[in-house]
Amino acid sequence: MILVKLGGSVITEKNQLRSFRKENVERLVEEIKNAGKKIILVHGAGSFGHLLASEYHLQKGFISRDQIPGLAKVMLDVRELNLNVMKILEEKGIAAVSIPPSTSTRLNSGEIVHIDYDLFERFIELDTMPVTFGDVCLDKKLKFGICSGDQLMEKLAIHFNVERAIFCTDVDGIFSSDPTSNPDARLIEEVDRSILDHIPRNSRYTDVTGSMFGKIERMIRIASRDCECLVINGNVPGRLEAALKGDSVKGTRVIGE
Repeated sequence: MILVKLGGSVITEKNQLRSFRKENVERLVEEIKNAGKKIILVHGAGSFGHLLASEYHLQKGFISRDQIPGLAKVMLDVRELNLNVMKILEEKGIAAVSIPPSTSTRLNSGEIVHIDYDLFERFIELDTMPVTFGDVCLDKKLKFGICSGDQLMEKLAIHFNVERAIFCTDVDGIFSSDPTSNPDARLIEEVDRSILDHIPRNSRYTDVTGSMFGKIERMIRIASRDCECLVINGNVPGRLEAALKGDSVKGTRVIGE
C-alpha cells in the first residue's frame, strides 16, 4: 500500500480563492493510474480552505458565533474541491470513494484522536481507492478545528503500515530556505532530525495547518515506521509516476529515527 498526498499548492492556486488546477490534477491522476499501485489518496485544501479558514480563525477553535458562517462555507468549499478531484478520478477510470474527515475523524486540541479506519479498510477490500482531504472537524476541547492532510498522512501511514508515503508539493523537495524568493536556496536530498532545526519555519502561503517545521516532524514520525517517505515536485510531469513505481527521482527523502 502506498499513501499519496497531493498538496494544496499542486491542485489549487493557493493565493487565489477557490482556484482549481484542473489540468494539473488530470495529469497527476493519469500518473497514478499508469503506476498501477494500491493507493490511499489524501489531498490538501489549498485556496478552497486556507484563505477563509484563516479569515475566520477556524484553526483556533470556537471563539464566537461569528465564526459559524465561515465554518459552514469552508466545509462547503473543501467538498467542492474534493468533488472536482473525484470527478477526474472517475473520468480516468479509477474507482475511488470519498471519505470526508468531518464524518470520520475527531480531534482534541487540534490533533487527531479518532479515525474510523474500518471505513477505509472495507472500501479497500472492495478494490476501491479511498480519498480523504483537509477538512474542518469536531474537536473535543475546541469544539471544532482544522484536520490537515499532513495529520491524516501520519495516522493513515502508521495504521496501514504503508511501504511508501509520497508528498507532492510545488517545489522539488525540502530546501534550506524558500526557493521561490532565495536563488541560493539548496535542495536537501535527505532530511533527518539532526538538521530539522535549520529548516525555515515560515511559509509564503496562508496556511492554517502549521509550519514546514511541523510538517517535517510528522514526516520523520512516518519514516520511523520503516516507511519510505518522499517529498517531490508534483508540478513536474512523470515525477509522481516514477516515485510510485519505486524509481529514483529528484526530491527529498525523509529519514526516520
